[in-house]
Amino acid sequence: MARYIRHACAFCTLLLAALLVNAARVQVVQSGLYDGNPANRRSTIARYGQPRGDILVGDEPVTGSVDTGEQLRYERTYKDGPLYAPVTGFASQSYGTTFLEHAGDGVLSGTDPMLSPLPLWNDVTRGARDAGNIVTTLNRGAQEAAYRGLAGRKGAVAAIEPATGRILALVSSPSYDPGELSGNGEAVTSAWARLNHDPEKPMLNRAVRQTYPPGSTFKVVTAAAALDAGVVTDLDARTDSPDPYRLPGTRTRLTNEADDCRDASLRSAFEWSCNTVFAKLGVDVGVKGMVATAGAFGFNDTGLRIPFSVAPSTFDAHVDRAQLALSSIGQYNTRATPLQMAMVASAVASGGQLRSPYLVDRTTRRSGETVAGSGTHPVRQVMKPSTAERMKELMTAVVQEGTGTRAAIPGALVGGKTGTAQHGVGNAGVPYAWFVSWAQADDSLEPQVAVAVVVEDASADRGEISGGGDAAPIARDVMRAVLGR
Repeated sequence: MARYIRHACAFCTLLLAALLVNAARVQVVQSGLYDGNPANRRSTIARYGQPRGDILVGDEPVTGSVDTGEQLRYERTYKDGPLYAPVTGFASQSYGTTFLEHAGDGVLSGTDPMLSPLPLWNDVTRGARDAGNIVTTLNRGAQEAAYRGLAGRKGAVAAIEPATGRILALVSSPSYDPGELSGNGEAVTSAWARLNHDPEKPMLNRAVRQTYPPGSTFKVVTAAAALDAGVVTDLDARTDSPDPYRLPGTRTRLTNEADDCRDASLRSAFEWSCNTVFAKLGVDVGVKGMVATAGAFGFNDTGLRIPFSVAPSTFDAHVDRAQLALSSIGQYNTRATPLQMAMVASAVASGGQLRSPYLVDRTTRRSGETVAGSGTHPVRQVMKPSTAERMKELMTAVVQEGTGTRAAIPGALVGGKTGTAQHGVGNAGVPYAWFVSWAQADDSLEPQVAVAVVVEDASADRGEISGGGDAAPIARDVMRAVLGR
């Protein structure tokens, strides 16, 4: 009898060991498989079982969480949702996350190991961490001025602090309320369908995800390339620039909206935006030189993140001389985001140095203790410092006595460049109005803000003045908000 009992005990011990081995296999080896199974709602329930961390502008949160009492307990809320949507994106129980809500999801959901003083212990216990917060670089006044200036018109604004690369404003219009997408009910499904089928594309982040022909604002790049290459050495010397200018190898004649562009000096051509002068300058610099300068400003960079990705701005490296001429005045295949053009203005303002733009100042624990700062941001010399000084001189003249006078700010030095980007079949569409600029208060040692504004289908004349008429006042108000003027 005792022998049978021993056998039974041994068999039960084997069964227990097998059970423990299987439990370990399921809980340790295959845990990832079960955690990722769509049928397992435990991780989803846990994700929404506590309030989400906040995104802050200054010291004030522009997001929140509301307790619904449902199984997926907490839903995201937004303060001034349409104003900050291009920055925050949305955090939806049904449709996931975008922009900062996505890039900072680990911190905002509490899953980032940095939030725990004992991350290894938390991994063992699988205990919930309190969610952290993300503090942005935005200037509330500049953001509000940009949004107010666009007034629902299609367009975008980007503003940067030249000395650091901090993004001070990032606005896209028309916008939407991301709070409409937070939950998981029928209202959310309906809002998703409505927003995605809206022909105005309110969920498109035009500031960083839409590229436009930059038109004459690209002449900042062309002028910098010509000065750096020595094609132009004297701002006031007359250039050998016919009007009209026949594009090389073609019978196509390029003309100007402005008068007195024939053989105009670089100063005069920049002030009144003579297409013929800059088209010929681009050809004189050559493809290699133009591509190198555009690349230094950030064109053709596919890896820019702020921390979410930015659509690459492009300057075609495979063009003939006629195409190069058009590319050099911001036409043909040249395309740019508003953020890219703010980077162009920023490089001029900061002595030819370009600092990589960024949107997150720091991440913190719920208590406010800093977990991580903004980190290091690359700096590159885009142009010679002497070239940057001459470009500042050219841009200042545009605001003082050229096409950008509506951007002037009392008590500040302002530089700018207007632009009109044509589009549509045969350029039949009403042009986009552009303005890029920077500003320095009279009592400041360096420029404090660089701005780019684009207004789609601006109702203005087709001349260069439309950038000054539609976009320049918006840029002025954004710069005034930063300068406190």
